[in-house]
Amino acid sequence: MNEYIHKSHNTSVLMYYIMCPAKYRRVVISEEADRTLKEVRECISRRYEIRFLEIGTEGEHVHFLAQSVPMYSPAKIVITIKSVLAKKIFEKHPEVKKQLWGGEFWTDRHFISTVSKHGNEEVISNYVKA
Repeated sequence: MNEYIHKSHNTSVLMYYIMCPAKYRRVVISEEADRTLKEVRECISRRYEIRFLEIGTEGEHVHFLAQSVPMYSPAKIVITIKSVLAKKIFEKHPEVKKQLWGGEFWTDRHFISTVSKHGNEEVISNYVKA
């Protein structure tokens, strides 16, 4: 659930819907890789000020509903998520790296949109769960 993040000089509730496709739009996110994504999110949340409200996978892309702080730009959030997750997926699932010809996990593209706490969070949350 989203909560206000209280810092020494500000309070915020900044949420983002992020969609990241796998390289070549290949279907590489198996059930095992999906579990790894969801395990690694805890590591990201502890190390960075990025909280994951929902994560949903659809084979060749991943949907995130994430909350962060004003000090992180949307670009920094996406770069952090994509780099940490790719590294862990390749470590734990070498078969994925082979499917992507040993290259990158994600495409260079992504979609990001702000989500209002009082607006359509439930709609986005339900879409991410699908």
